[in-house]
Amino acid sequence: MTVLTQRLGIEHPIIQAPMAGTSTAQLAAQVSNAGGLGSIAIAAVDASSGQRMIAETRALTSAPFNVNVFCHQPSSANAAVEQAWIEHLKPYFDEFGVPAPSGLKDIYSSFCNNDDQLEVLLAERPTVVSFHLGLPAQSRIDALKAAGITLFASATSLEEGLLVEKAGIDVIVAQGIEAGGHRGVFDPEQDQAIGTTALVRLLVTHTRLPVVAAGGIMDGAGIASVLALGASAAQLGTAFVLCPESAANPGYRSMLASERARTTQVTKVISGRPARGMVNRFMREVGAAGHPPVPGFGIGYDAGKQLIAAAAAAGNLEFAAYWAGQGAALARELPAAELFALLVQEYQAAQR
Repeated sequence: MTVLTQRLGIEHPIIQAPMAGTSTAQLAAQVSNAGGLGSIAIAAVDASSGQRMIAETRALTSAPFNVNVFCHQPSSANAAVEQAWIEHLKPYFDEFGVPAPSGLKDIYSSFCNNDDQLEVLLAERPTVVSFHLGLPAQSRIDALKAAGITLFASATSLEEGLLVEKAGIDVIVAQGIEAGGHRGVFDPEQDQAIGTTALVRLLVTHTRLPVVAAGGIMDGAGIASVLALGASAAQLGTAFVLCPESAANPGYRSMLASERARTTQVTKVISGRPARGMVNRFMREVGAAGHPPVPGFGIGYDAGKQLIAAAAAAGNLEFAAYWAGQGAALARELPAAELFALLVQEYQAAQR
C-alpha cells in the first residue's frame, strides 16, 4: 500500500493514463475493476459528450476512476501565421487530392474557460479529476475540492510541481520527457525536458505531495523502480494502447507493434504543442528545419487533423498522430485485465 492507494481506496499503485482520443470507458473500467485507477479524458469533446463518457464509465465500474481535462492557455488567432502554415502544408494536401483549408479554427476548448465542463464535473463528482497542460484558476480548483474530488495535476519540472502544491492540488503527476503524447509543460517555450527518474526525485524531495511517476514505464520492473524512488504510483499510457479496449485504430496498432515503435520524437508540428510520437513523414518532412511558425495548440491541430484525414482517406498512414513514449517497443497486445494482472505480478516480483 502507498499513501495514494490508501487515499483513493485502490489495491495497486498503477494508473492508466487518460490519453485523449485513445482511452475509453471500457479500458478505464477494466483497469479500475482490476484494482488500479482507470482514466478517461473529456478534453477533446464537448461537455455533454464528456458527461456521457463519465456515465458510461460509471456503468461499467463502481471503483474509482480519473477524468482528465486540458488546462492550456487558449491560443490567439494570427491570420498571417495561419496562412503561412496552410501554404506550408499545401503540397501535402495536393498529394492526397484534397484542397488545403481556407482557414483554421481552434478545435480545443480549455477547462480554464469552459464553464460547461466545470458544471459537468461538479454534477458528476468523479473520484479524481486531473489537469494537464497547466492549471485552471484557483476558484475552479477550490470548487472541485469543495465537491470532494481528489485533484491531480501534471508537472514537468520542480517549478511546476511547486505551483501545483501551492494551488492546493492533492497529487503531482511527474511527467518525464520519455512520456508519449502531449507534454504537460505549462509554457511550451520553457520545457526543461527532465527525465522521469530525476523529476520524481526532485518532486518527492522538495514537495510534500504524493507523486505519480509518468513517462517510459511499460512493465512491472519499471513500476517497481519508480516506487523505489519514492513515487506513490506509476502512470502508464503507451503500455495500454494495444489493448483491444483502447480506441487506437488499425494503423496506430500496426505501427506500435512494428519496428517503427523503436523511434519516437517530440514534435509540435502536428498539433501546435510539443508531443511525443512515433516518427513518420509528418514529423520528418513537415517538421524539417526551416518550417514556418506553427499556429498555437488547437489551431495548429485543426490543420494537422485535416491533413491526417486527407492522408488516411488516400490510404497513407504516414501522417497520423501515433503518440507513444520512449518505451513503445515494449508494448504488449493483451486484454486490459490480463495486462494489468501481468503488471502486478511483475512489479511484485521485482520488489521481492
